[in-house]
Amino acid sequence: MTIAKLAAAAGVGVETVRYYQRRGLIDTPARGAGVRRYGASDVRRLRFIRSAQAAGFTLEEIGELLALDAGNDRARAREMARARVAALDARIAELQAARGALAQLARECAAGEAGPCPIIAAFEA
Repeated sequence: MTIAKLAAAAGVGVETVRYYQRRGLIDTPARGAGVRRYGASDVRRLRFIRSAQAAGFTLEEIGELLALDAGNDRARAREMARARVAALDARIAELQAARGALAQLARECAAGEAGPCPIIAAFEA
C-alpha cells in the first residue's frame, strides 16, 4: 500500500508517518517502480506506536519498547510498564487534588454572594 493508504489504515496523517520514519520508529521502504510500498506489519507498528503514546509512553520509550520486542527482553518491558503506571498514578493523584481544591472553591463561591469570588481570588494569589 502507499503511504497515504498506510496512514489512513492506522488512523494517522501522512506527515505523522514521515515523522516516525525520521525518528527511526518505522522503516522507510525502498522505492519500487518509483513508489514506496508498505505492508500489514507497518500498519501494526503504527497502531502500536499510537497505542503506546495513548498509554503515556514517549517516542524515545516507544523506540526502546520496539527494540526490546526484537530482543525478547520482557523484564525491561515490564520495568518500563511499571514505571509508566507509577507516573500515571502520580498524575491521577495530582488531578484528584486539583479537583478537590476546585470543588471546595466552587462550594465557597456558592456559599456567599458578597465580596470577592473565592475562585478568582485563589487564582490571583
